Amino acid sequence: MGIYELVVDRIYELCNERQITPNALSYLSGVSQSTVKSILNNENKNPGIVTIKKLCDGFGISIVEFFDTDKFKNAEQEIK
Repeated sequence: MGIYELVVDRIYELCNERQITPNALSYLSGVSQSTVKSILNNENKNPGIVTIKKLCDGFGISIVEFFDTDKFKNAEQEIK
């Protein structure tokens, strides 16, 4: 699984944990619904760190917390 897919999975995971929809995430983060949709629908494969930071703010977590998962750690090792 590539990094992009991991980002999408993580967004869905965090939405499920917080029992919010992607539309609610859009509202909470200030990221447009169309941008969130394009990320989750595989239309935007490079959302950028600023967008990820805004989504993290919407989730109430830091960027470090977003990427601090075994899946990301293992993916990082595969890249090396």
